[in-house]
Amino acid sequence: MHDEPTTDHRQLDAAPILARIARLQDDRRYRDRHQLFFVEGVRNFIEAADNHFPLDALIYSERLLIQPVARKLVRRLKRAGVPYARVSPEQFRSVSRTERASGVGAILRQRVLRLDDITPRRADCWTALSQIRSPGNLGTLIRTSAATGGAGFILLGYSIDPFDPLVVRATMGALFRQSFVRASAGQLGRWARNHKLQVIGASPDGEQEYDQVGYVRPAVLVLGNERSGLTSEQRAICRHIVRIPMVEGTDSLNVAVAGSLLLYEAFRSGSR
Repeated sequence: MHDEPTTDHRQLDAAPILARIARLQDDRRYRDRHQLFFVEGVRNFIEAADNHFPLDALIYSERLLIQPVARKLVRRLKRAGVPYARVSPEQFRSVSRTERASGVGAILRQRVLRLDDITPRRADCWTALSQIRSPGNLGTLIRTSAATGGAGFILLGYSIDPFDPLVVRATMGALFRQSFVRASAGQLGRWARNHKLQVIGASPDGEQEYDQVGYVRPAVLVLGNERSGLTSEQRAICRHIVRIPMVEGTDSLNVAVAGSLLLYEAFRSGSR
């Protein structure tokens, strides 16, 4: 890889950017205040660039980064004027959260939309939720939504952070193919009515089984809290509330499994 001279004004000092990355990984308030997050790994790096996530800065280790396609992308982004830091393997590993450091990462700008900015497309299927216990479960849901052609996620309130490093890692790049919106349940209800979206909620006391409802897009799938289920406000905006059958005495499914079943049923119905 042919690097620009060290006098290049776009080249960043390693120590400050490493400290910044560490704080972005550990401090959600810092992430949200600056509207930034950090990703590492060749797949995440390429997916972020391919899906036009704005890059705030690039970090790479010449010795660790061996993937030709990623090295080529680094050169292209540097030529395009993206600020960068070239670091040693030891410096890169100091902020890496993976078992085997890939040698490339990026500070990206968060991309969170408002409902008023979105006009649903005919085939859209959104997933709405307010709480989730495990970052891994959210990562699984994001991957499932991407795999089924889902439009993205409507995050009700501020509890959920899709840019948590554990969530980003669990999505395996799917995060960059999804849209994220923050809204209240009331805002979602008004938006769904204005655009004539079908809203389907999932709850153990649903009146129909999840595969007995006609999923008509555009649609919103509302997933409740894993312990307490849908709130009264969430129930009020649902046209249908469905249940997932389970044998007697079984505890409720976690939200990633429940949401994935609904997403695939919506996908199957839309493919008919």
